[in-house]
Amino acid sequence: MIAFLRWAGSIVAGTFNGLVKFALAVVVVFGIFALIGMTRGDGLPGNMVLSLDLRKPLADSAPSDFTLGARPVTVMGLVLALDAAERDNRVKGVFLRLGNADLPIAQAEEIGSALKRFRAAGKFVIAHSQGFEASGLGDYLAATAANQIWMQPKSTFGAAGEGGGELFLRGFLDKIQAVPQIAKRAEYKSAADMFMESGMTGPDREQVTALMQSWYNTAVDGAAADRKLTPKALAAAFEASPQFAENAKKAGLIDKIGYDDDAYDAAIAQAGAGAKSIPLAQYMRVKQTASHDVAGPHIALIEASGDIVEGSAGGGMFGGNSVIAGDDMARAIRQATDDKDIKAIILRVDSPGGSVTASDQILDAVKKAQKAGKPVVVSMGRVAASGGYYISLSADKIVAEPGTITGSIGVLTGKVAIGKSLGMIGVATDQVGVGKNALMNSDVTPYTPEQWALVNSEADAIYADFMNKVAAGRRLPLNKVQQIARGRVWSGADAQAQGLVDKLGGFWTAAEIAKKLAGIPAGDRVAFELYPKRKGFFEAMDEFFGGSSEIARAVQSFTLLMDAPIVREAVTAVRSAPQAAIELRATNLPQ
Repeated sequence: MIAFLRWAGSIVAGTFNGLVKFALAVVVVFGIFALIGMTRGDGLPGNMVLSLDLRKPLADSAPSDFTLGARPVTVMGLVLALDAAERDNRVKGVFLRLGNADLPIAQAEEIGSALKRFRAAGKFVIAHSQGFEASGLGDYLAATAANQIWMQPKSTFGAAGEGGGELFLRGFLDKIQAVPQIAKRAEYKSAADMFMESGMTGPDREQVTALMQSWYNTAVDGAAADRKLTPKALAAAFEASPQFAENAKKAGLIDKIGYDDDAYDAAIAQAGAGAKSIPLAQYMRVKQTASHDVAGPHIALIEASGDIVEGSAGGGMFGGNSVIAGDDMARAIRQATDDKDIKAIILRVDSPGGSVTASDQILDAVKKAQKAGKPVVVSMGRVAASGGYYISLSADKIVAEPGTITGSIGVLTGKVAIGKSLGMIGVATDQVGVGKNALMNSDVTPYTPEQWALVNSEADAIYADFMNKVAAGRRLPLNKVQQIARGRVWSGADAQAQGLVDKLGGFWTAAEIAKKLAGIPAGDRVAFELYPKRKGFFEAMDEFFGGSSEIARAVQSFTLLMDAPIVREAVTAVRSAPQAAIELRATNLPQ
């Protein structure tokens, strides 16, 4: 027995020593790289072209936690990197690949604005596409910000318009005797319709049609101006899609026909002798490392991207989760509020909403920042609806792209009872509850009439509170808010007309407003401080090795991934079902 214990002890000690040695080795390697970097500068060439691949969907922003791997290119990362590049004399241009990511219109607008700022500094942008495969207009709208658009010979130009659909499960739920009971406020709040309806309701069809029409108008007008075509001529060209690249060139939609290496060689040649191509992701890493050296007044940049959830998202050495966790976000706003060097706060919002309690927690932190004298400006990304709008409504100014999905002032709550469904496959259920409503939130049995009345009463109270907060935050008459609420989503352009948004534009529009509110001269450069502050190495290591349950959950989630499109749609739909709690969500939104 003693020999066994000694053997076991040696195994544990060996494992622990191995982990310690690994950690020390990583520290030494980082130290060596740091010393090399100090002797070699930032390691970037003296003449370069940044390469950027936008052929896959982009997140608006990434978790700010420490990570050992490369941080992914995001919309905000791209915007800030191009801002640094336009002042870097070594960067001559950008070589852009795009065509089949089906970029949302609001993202295309933000990326296009960043590319145009870059060009205004005397740089060039050459875009190449192996085909605009998606029928949506976002990829092409982003491409029109380039000096030249290239397409591969005989590739497809499919950009035609805006469209989409929704998945409805009511017929399936009826077949398996599941009982959906979801209260929505009000008629435009379509997130619950996939469970309650067999098709699009009249109000839902109305709001989606208006949203897509606004996107179409925005894309046609913007692309026509960039391509020096009339909107009528561009719309006619879209009507001819799908078409070949050669036809697109004749219509003035693109500039040149050639393969990717042809366009790449043209970019390198334009940059001049000795030019080298550097991935934008690599440039981002270098510039983010050096960002603390930027002089000037400081503005906090707080990125709120993803579903809004209660608690903390965790994190660790490999990064955090792409959600807006109430505790984390409120803490970040409070940190920025307490930092005397911070002159203003920009809250970047890209969220369809989520938990009402977490949303209210974040809104409270925003209000307290304002009370402490810190101006707060919201910059909206692709979507800032429902809970995403809730956390924005008190801001001193709200800025949205014309294509941003916003509004959806409404709530939903309820559940889908599956007790009879389980019985159909031979699964028996039994429950015990002490207290009249102890089992009210059970997924096995439907609400009783009395419980259903309570659910609706709660929905009414939260909906009224939401509208009152909008009226106060936006300084609008309550009756006006009652008209434009009702769970309806608006494009940014339409939301501005309704008083829900102050100004149309992207991040840099919000930054100029924040500077003005903070009393910073328009011509002065500011330093953006990311909140929450990134974790240091040892803090991240401690959280990583202490978070085994998080790892187990991640592995479990990974094993459940399935490739069949219909399975993915069904799983997504089921996960979005209300969990017997009040929620501020605007799911099922067109992209």
